[in-house]
Amino acid sequence: MSASAGFFAFLARKNIKPSAKLYFVDAMSAMAMGLFASLLIGTILDTLGDQFHWDWLVTAAGYASSATGIAIAVAIGVSLSAPPLVLYSLCAVGLGSYSVGGPLGAFFAVIVAAELGKAVSRETKVDILVTPTVTILSGLGIGTLIGPGVSLLMNGFGQLIKHATQLQPFWMGILVSVLVGIVLTLPISSAAICFTLSLTGLAGGAATAGCCAQMIGFAVMSFAENGWGGLVAQGLGTSMLQMGNIVKNPRIWLPPTLAAAITGPVATCIFRLENGIAIASGMGTCGLVGPIGILSWDGFGGAFHWLGLILVCFVLPAVLTPLIALPMRRLGWIKPGDCKLDL
Repeated sequence: MSASAGFFAFLARKNIKPSAKLYFVDAMSAMAMGLFASLLIGTILDTLGDQFHWDWLVTAAGYASSATGIAIAVAIGVSLSAPPLVLYSLCAVGLGSYSVGGPLGAFFAVIVAAELGKAVSRETKVDILVTPTVTILSGLGIGTLIGPGVSLLMNGFGQLIKHATQLQPFWMGILVSVLVGIVLTLPISSAAICFTLSLTGLAGGAATAGCCAQMIGFAVMSFAENGWGGLVAQGLGTSMLQMGNIVKNPRIWLPPTLAAAITGPVATCIFRLENGIAIASGMGTCGLVGPIGILSWDGFGGAFHWLGLILVCFVLPAVLTPLIALPMRRLGWIKPGDCKLDL
């Protein structure tokens, strides 16, 4: 057996299967779940605790948020099928790398640590010492090396987007709404991307508008085919369910995307809606997290903002998307059954 063949056989035996899908779709989606289970729920609990003056809830929220790095590491480790000892060791990697490099720094550090940990796992008689040492030191080394630079780059890019949206709320409202909405429907994590970019403020409001347009839009547009189950699954779950149908007929993606191009500038120019939670900016109506993020914005209040929230997140997507789809159906671009889900 050649050296290269032996190397690939070793990788297969250790269940190490490098691929863009594994790292940038599966692992990133898992990272988003880790963020949901720690930082996002912590932020929601903190908001509720402040509103109702429940100190015990604020305390619980603090514990949840402080576990963000660890939750990211465990989620990614599970997605990479890390053995138990590697998975436990990743907790230290997540804690340290998140503190110096933010979510994306932790993302890269944990992936490297997990794969190297898997490579050495059960290869020696002192596995209990070797595996945690290799996993922790490699992960923290990568995190320390690239984390600060990655964090600085992503924060700078996020600030650029937010500043541009303030200067050009109409055009950036369209751009941010459409792009983040598209990412939401793709099999990658819009929530993780928004959090990595710290996408709050007016840009966060535009991102929320785009995500809601995709979810509510697809839910209402496909109601005749999917009924109430589809309405709930897409409207409160994810528009990603339509990805298989989009591959078959990409034209079904146009109505919610064009609706997002309308609701984005409505959010930024008319109602000036802002999202106060970065991860919530990429969630849309999933669990109503997107609207909750807007509610957490310090400037939110009064009938005008409530009207904007209801229109942008729910009413306009529900009305605009089927209206845009109507002529496409008459032209035969969208046929009965094109949006049918296997629920």
